[in-house]
Amino acid sequence: MHFSIQNFLFLLVAVAGFGLFAWQARKIRANILVGRDRDMSGNASERLNKTLLVAFGQSKMFKRLTPAFLHLIVYVGFLVINVEVIEIMVDGLFGTHRFLQFLGPLYDVLMATNEILGALVIVAVIAFWWRRNRKPPVRRFQGPELRMWPKLDANIILYVEVVLMVALFTMNTADLKLHQLRNADMPGTFPISSLLTGLFPGNETALHVLERVGWWAHIVGILCFLNYLPSSKHFHIIMAFPNVWYSRLVPQGQFSNVESITHEVKAMMDPSYQVPAPATAPDGSALAPTPFGAKDVDDLAWTNLLNAYSCTECGRCTSVCPANITGKLLSPRKIIMDTRDRVEEKYNSPLIFNPSLYGAEAKHDPQETLDKENHTLLRGYVTPEELWACTTCNACVEACPVNINPLESIIEMRRFLVLEESAAPNSLNVMFSNIENNGAPWAFSPSDRFNWADDLYVAEKETGVRS
Repeated sequence: MHFSIQNFLFLLVAVAGFGLFAWQARKIRANILVGRDRDMSGNASERLNKTLLVAFGQSKMFKRLTPAFLHLIVYVGFLVINVEVIEIMVDGLFGTHRFLQFLGPLYDVLMATNEILGALVIVAVIAFWWRRNRKPPVRRFQGPELRMWPKLDANIILYVEVVLMVALFTMNTADLKLHQLRNADMPGTFPISSLLTGLFPGNETALHVLERVGWWAHIVGILCFLNYLPSSKHFHIIMAFPNVWYSRLVPQGQFSNVESITHEVKAMMDPSYQVPAPATAPDGSALAPTPFGAKDVDDLAWTNLLNAYSCTECGRCTSVCPANITGKLLSPRKIIMDTRDRVEEKYNSPLIFNPSLYGAEAKHDPQETLDKENHTLLRGYVTPEELWACTTCNACVEACPVNINPLESIIEMRRFLVLEESAAPNSLNVMFSNIENNGAPWAFSPSDRFNWADDLYVAEKETGVRS
């Protein structure tokens, strides 16, 4: 173990990389916590099981075998190759070389596994790139929400992953050939790098430079990638785990009740029911009434904002949405992406750079003039037409591989339209009137509700045929 200027430089790079990521992560956490409070405590064993199955096990990915298999290669490669990243970090800080070699035969297995997975990751990334960019592209990789930055973002990540793997193989191959020239045994087994040694020069100085270039490119590339994540859809590789942990445990399709309305209904049904006193501020003053539903991001629950930062933009939700399939404007993926855009517009932008996400033409009606300071999630990003196209079938919720629930956000914005603005479509207003006047959605008085049975009895008696 020896220390040098290189170790000091690496320490500065590592502190800067992790510090910058922590700064961005704190801003994202603050953005998520602007949402309404929601108690998600308890049920730890059930949440742990779901996290292991869905987040770690990726069980919902395997509804589509080809992308699931390719994603599994990248996912497992990411996990296993991080072992070598730990080794690089230790070597960089303390001046050691191949710190984990003390593991002996296990080190041989780890390095061989790293190399095989690294090669498979390159193959999988090429397949992903082709799927995204071929003509015609896969339908779920299309849509107005994937214009400009999201499309570029997906490709940038694929290019970065190839660069990181090439840097890894450059480091290993140069180090392996350097040991061969010195007739020294190199710890570890490197099945891929051993095939590449013929491509490298036979000069020790050149090999040492290539090994250092590969080493620095790999670790600095990983730190840059880490700080790119908050600007990218690939932040889901971190956020998917807490998102699954805090996902709903109630049956799919079960709607939440508005607490204040529930109290009113109970008081109507039972005059002895005591409505709880409204909440007050710490100084005893009355708080402003909570709006019904959601007009902007801070009206949504914090779990809905967590959803927005967990989205991988894969489009599985939109590809199974019956409204979208039949040509309506609704795209559940766009609802989630709009939520993330809006919370960063209104509160903290954790991005190192602030790309034009997918263009004003994809978010707003071209004829609409927006007050950029005061426009909201509803109408500023999401139109009522999109919301009312939803059939509440839960197909998007079921399809999401990380348990995002676009339906909750859609329902909350619908609630605001109905309860705060009385802006429901005419067909629903007719139904509301019928329920209020007749106790049923139909335009018949309660006394006429069973006329159909009388008509059926007469018909059966006349024909002698029982229905």
